[in-house]
Amino acid sequence: MTTTPNPAAPGSPRRPSPTGESSPWAAGGAMFAAVMMMVIGVFGILEGIAALANDDVIFRVRGYTFKFDLTGWGWIHIVIGILLLVTGLAILKGTTWGRAVGIALTAIAAIFHFLWLPYQPFWSIVAIAICVFVIWALCVDRSGSVFD
Repeated sequence: MTTTPNPAAPGSPRRPSPTGESSPWAAGGAMFAAVMMMVIGVFGILEGIAALANDDVIFRVRGYTFKFDLTGWGWIHIVIGILLLVTGLAILKGTTWGRAVGIALTAIAAIFHFLWLPYQPFWSIVAIAICVFVIWALCVDRSGSVFD
């Protein structure tokens, strides 16, 4: 006699149902992801301002393939930071476009932090790790709003 595991039983893995519901853990992860997007956005804005205001704050790299002027990097970080901040707020409000734009912007932010790696290695690695978590959380959660 074969028995089917009960998904509601304690200790059994909970998977998203075919109806599109997600686990409370994933929904909490999506809320945390939205907040982390906003935090990375604010850090990006501050990082960009530091690159624009004082070139001595950022380590200068010579002979780097993806080398931009620090002013260019500063504006890139400010623009991506503002977009991440606005998109994080949109995800918290439960907009339908917020998740897709959030995944795309966070992927772009991870790529830019990879390119920024020689300038600020420790922060870039931390930011890439946070971006990977944000992408995962936004992809796993299937609920309409992070507050549902």
